[in-house]
Amino acid sequence: MRALNTTLAWVAQGTELCRKALEGLDETSYAAPSLLPGWTRRHVVAHLAGNAEAVGNLVRWARTGVPTPMYASPGQRTAAIEAGAALAGEQLTAWFGESARKLADAMASLTEEQWRAEVVTVQGRTVPASETPWMRSREVMVHAVDLGTGVRFADLPEAFLAELREDILAQRGSDGVPATHGSPAEITAHLAGRPCTGVTTADGLPAEPLTPWL
Repeated sequence: MRALNTTLAWVAQGTELCRKALEGLDETSYAAPSLLPGWTRRHVVAHLAGNAEAVGNLVRWARTGVPTPMYASPGQRTAAIEAGAALAGEQLTAWFGESARKLADAMASLTEEQWRAEVVTVQGRTVPASETPWMRSREVMVHAVDLGTGVRFADLPEAFLAELREDILAQRGSDGVPATHGSPAEITAHLAGRPCTGVTTADGLPAEPLTPWL
C-alpha cells in the first residue's frame, strides 16, 4: 500500500515540475505539439487543470459524504479539454495554478477518517479517498514529461517510477506486455506508451511502441 504522505509529496513534486515547464511559454510555444499524438501543449494543460477539479470532486465527496462524481457526464472531460485548449496561454497557466492550489488545500483539509471514505473513480472503481493523491500524482508527473519542455522520465522519483510500472502492468495486463530490458526510467516510458530509448525485447530487438496510457 502506498503511504499517503508519499503520494501527497509526489503530487507537490509533479505540480512543481509542470509549473516550471509552463514558465515563459508564449502563445507559439503553447500551440506546439505535445508528446501525446493529436494534443498540443494547450490540450495537456487544459486536461491537467480539469483533472485537478475532477479529483477535487472526489475529495469533496470524501469530506461531505455527498456523492460527487469526477465528471457530470461521459462527454464532459473531452468537451472541457477542447474548450480549454482554445484559451490563451496566460489563461491556461492561471487555470492550472489555481486548480492545483485548490486541490492541494482540499486534500490538506481531510481528516484521517475522511481519507478512508469510499469514492468512485471515472472508471467505476470504488476506492478510498487516500487513493486520490496517487491518481493526481500520475497525472502531473507523466504529463510534465508530455509537455515536451525537457522533463524526462529519468527526472521523476525512482520510487514513483516503480509504483507507476506496477500500476501500468496491472492495468495493461502483464501477459499482454512482452518482457523488456533497459533502464527503469526508459522501461517506464515504454510501458506508458511514451517515446523511449534503449528498450529492447528479450531477443535484443527494439521494443514495439505501445499505445499511450493515461
